[in-house]
Amino acid sequence: MHVFSKAVAAGALFALTAGSVAVAQDTIAIGVQVPTTGSEATYGQDMANAVEIAQEEINAAGGVLGKKLTMVIGDSACDPQQSVNAASKIVSQNVVGAVGGYCSGATLPTLKIYGDANVPFVITASNSTQLIPANPGNAFMINSTGDEQATKAVEFLSSKGVTTLAIVNQGDSYSQDLADLARDAWTEAGHEVSTFETVNKGEQDYSAVVTSIKAENPDAVFWTAYYADGGLLIRQLRQSGYQGIIAVGDGSNSAKLFEIAGRAGEGVFAFSNPIAEFLPAAKAFIDTYQAKYGNAPGPYAPLTYDGMQLLAWAINKAGSTDADAIKEALASADGQEWLAGPISFTEQNTLARSNFIVLEGKDGAWVRAEE
Repeated sequence: MHVFSKAVAAGALFALTAGSVAVAQDTIAIGVQVPTTGSEATYGQDMANAVEIAQEEINAAGGVLGKKLTMVIGDSACDPQQSVNAASKIVSQNVVGAVGGYCSGATLPTLKIYGDANVPFVITASNSTQLIPANPGNAFMINSTGDEQATKAVEFLSSKGVTTLAIVNQGDSYSQDLADLARDAWTEAGHEVSTFETVNKGEQDYSAVVTSIKAENPDAVFWTAYYADGGLLIRQLRQSGYQGIIAVGDGSNSAKLFEIAGRAGEGVFAFSNPIAEFLPAAKAFIDTYQAKYGNAPGPYAPLTYDGMQLLAWAINKAGSTDADAIKEALASADGQEWLAGPISFTEQNTLARSNFIVLEGKDGAWVRAEE
């Protein structure tokens, strides 16, 4: 049993003893907003699996406020309209809180829905800075935001001697935000952005952008969107003869990038949130995940597992299912260690530290890069 499951159980016992429980039902429903269909479904199913593991551990340890947790899964499909439908479905089920959120562009319109319903929402992957001003106050982001990723990118690429950079995005809330932040941080550092391109999601032929990049021949290319299309761009860049550094953002930190890019994925760098295989505390989680689902946990499994555990912890600390009390408890997180590291929040409800690491593609897998 994970250490935080023990904490949850202890909190539940205290709350029951104190007689402060205001729960009328036998179970407590938690909404899970993830893409289980569409191009990012692999990530979404992985996140749903991580929530399920956390739920089972919490319930095995006595539940929350003496109640069993149940899940209400809403498929965002990484699409804004479908995500709105998913959030509407979730809040209609009288959930006490929600976890998840992968594609920032799909998470963005749901903030108002959860805000209007006063449902605490722990966002476990989406990290566009556009989410910050749109947050009504009930959402808490436990993945570092795009500005932190841009800072990491500038630090790392500068250390590699890169001075000219091409940036390619897909015009959505996540990739455009990261591209803009990286461009601004790169130029503020005294470097040159040689090419800044926006391409369509689902594009198969990148010959135009490849030609544009090769004409400028920058020291590095930074792809800020998702792996499904990023793998194609990387392959076509290498096939064209481009020999500079290629780097990708955390939306492309899936091992599936290598299935698409093939050998062209060798030596690609990724700026990534913490992933399970590089977290010493995650061994038991990896074993459980592998035994239950037959494959290794994906890149957002640890954060999403933490999101469910954090929400359960907050409900217990609140001593009731009152939304305002749960939000107050979430805001009080003071840096205690979770699977993916310590969590505390800024006044804007964003993670109060940078959690980005640098990975490198070797032999068809990610390894930690030297920083």
